[in-house]
Amino acid sequence: MADYKLILPSMGEGVMEATVTNWLKNIGDAIDEDESVVEIATDKVDSDVPSPVSGTLKEILVDVDGIAKVGEPIAILEIEGEANQTEDISTDAIMATPEVEAVAAKIESEINSITPSETLSSEDRFYSPLVRSIAKEEGISQAELDQIPGSGLEGRLTKDDLKNYLQNRSKSETVQTPTPQIPTPAPTPATSATPIAVSGDDEIIEMDRMRKIIAQNMVAAKQIAPHVTSFVEADLTNIVLWREKNKKAFEAKYGEKITYMPIFIQAITKAIQDFPLINVSVDGDRIIRKKNINIGMAAALPSGNLIVPVIKNADQYSLAGLAKQVNDLAKRARENKLMPAEIQGGTYTITNIGSFGNVLGTPIIPQPQVAIMAVGAIVKKPAVIETPQGDMIGIRHKMYLSHAYDHRVVDGALGGMFVKRVAEYLENFSLDTDF
Repeated sequence: MADYKLILPSMGEGVMEATVTNWLKNIGDAIDEDESVVEIATDKVDSDVPSPVSGTLKEILVDVDGIAKVGEPIAILEIEGEANQTEDISTDAIMATPEVEAVAAKIESEINSITPSETLSSEDRFYSPLVRSIAKEEGISQAELDQIPGSGLEGRLTKDDLKNYLQNRSKSETVQTPTPQIPTPAPTPATSATPIAVSGDDEIIEMDRMRKIIAQNMVAAKQIAPHVTSFVEADLTNIVLWREKNKKAFEAKYGEKITYMPIFIQAITKAIQDFPLINVSVDGDRIIRKKNINIGMAAALPSGNLIVPVIKNADQYSLAGLAKQVNDLAKRARENKLMPAEIQGGTYTITNIGSFGNVLGTPIIPQPQVAIMAVGAIVKKPAVIETPQGDMIGIRHKMYLSHAYDHRVVDGALGGMFVKRVAEYLENFSLDTDF
């Protein structure tokens, strides 16, 4: 028998830690290969961790509500034979180099310098011993520390957040001003807004973890990007007629239902190829043009929360391929079975507000993207139809496209032309389109 360290695997770019929400196995339980052992939550998605080997759960290293780091062990399994974890680098091996030993000794001394009377949290905000130690060394008060925005899980303040803050603070302190400056009060954080009066008949509902994250991301998105929205009404009559005619044959051939979403995504990818400066991100004064076209599609969860799975390289799929991707991601989103990597890397997003009967909307741009499109309900309307014999009135299937974009880098001309081009691709959809 041998011990095997169950490692928290990589969960996508930018995800460095996760919160353990539930252990699916107890100590002493048998575990099969690829069987899920623990449920975790990141600031992006909930998921579970399967075991790559069969064995017995010997020891749990991270309790429920504890924070686990990517690449570090979260449990010990007892397995048959000898454990062969070539990918696992032990702590002893890491500590073998003098350089790392010196850094570790410095960190340990800093942490040990924190007196027992010093708390590691302030109200509901947690601070690691290292962050607390750096703050003490730099003379940062508790009140000042509480005002520094954090990028970690649940808004936690990381070492990098604190270093960036110190660099900016030191720059501002070195600026020489020839005349006295009148101090201005610091902006009041949103969390300290005027308290809401609560009566005895009111119900107080605590936000769940995902709702808190959504709230933080939406506020940040509106603060970062100046939003502008352009609207276009598109005639989708050909698309509606084509779908009604072919949906049964499509399902029989591919085993997938054909909805309108794959057609919308296909039109958006074509328009992005025509206007590649929509497929960008902003990094300070730099514009990063993305090579891949990764389309996020907002999906409502049964809990009422929102998640945005991403179709990577959406321009490389056929209509049938897009239908399969859309159906699979939507299904697994509702079942809370998405992997963290499947909700990352989006370069443009579409949200279907028409599924709720809405015709127009002004969506919020998910960072770090610069644009998002909302598609409304398809509604029958009387419309003027131009024919060689003259104009006539007919019943058409119409839909509004709402295109919100970041005015830092997308001006009205580009934003307006893009949504118009999407509408043109939809209106020119051929009734003879092959699937």
